Order: sequence, then C-alpha cells, then structure tokens
Amino acid sequence: MRLTLYTDYSLRVLIYLGLKGDDQLSTIQEIADRYNISKNHLMKVTYDLGQLGLIETIRGRGGGIRLKVAPKDINIGKLVRHTEEDFHIVDCFNRENPLCIISPSCQLKHVLYEALQAFLNVLDRYTLADFLHSKEELSNLLQMKLD
Repeated sequence: MRLTLYTDYSLRVLIYLGLKGDDQLSTIQEIADRYNISKNHLMKVTYDLGQLGLIETIRGRGGGIRLKVAPKDINIGKLVRHTEEDFHIVDCFNRENPLCIISPSCQLKHVLYEALQAFLNVLDRYTLADFLHSKEELSNLLQMKLD
C-alpha cells in the first residue's frame, strides 16, 4: 500500500498546524518552506482541507490558516479515505475495467482486500493528536518557534 503525495501533504499540513497554538496562523508558503515542498501542491491541499472543515482560512493582510477542529477530532483513517482517489492496490480492485484474466476466480483479491481493510482499520484508531506528542522535537526539526 502506498499513499499519494496528496495524502502525505495533507497529513503534513495538519501536523504543522497542530503544532501551532490555536490562535497562531501559518501561511502556505511557510509550510512549503519548512517541508521543502511545492507551494502549488499545498494550495490545493489546504483548499480541500478547508472544504472538509478541518482548517480555517483567514484572508487578507496578516491572514493565514489554522486548525478549525481540535487534533483529537481529526481521524486519520477518515482523512486518508477522503484524500486517496481509490484503493485499487491491484488491477482486480477496479471493477469497471479489470484487466487480469484470472480475476473472476482468483482468491488473491480477497486476501488483499482483507489486508487493505486492516490497513484502514489501523488508521481509524488514530487521530492527529496522536502525532503531536513530541511537539518540541517536531518543532525543532521543522525549525518552528512555538509560543
């Protein structure tokens, strides 16, 4: 199982914002610089996170973004299900256009489906708050100043 960069960046943005205080704003450029990733990609990610109601966007001079939801209320499994386009880890998972000739009687797809469900079930057990326990170390790695 491999997650897309979109999911990876969504998680990174939420972790970054989770490290900040409730009243502290961050900019997309700031986050892009800290992680050394594309600002354009983060613009799409933050827009989507805003549409989900997870972050708040403050426009104008002195504006920025911050978490709108408490870290303990942001479920990682739910986020991953939203940010991933599909979970077709093998061809036979794509019911609209399966290309594998043995798909109708293959048992492998059932085992892989079970493994995928286990993967998602593990993610369902975690929230953003679980990733913020080592705030000082994370903020040092990201060269952030916490208030």
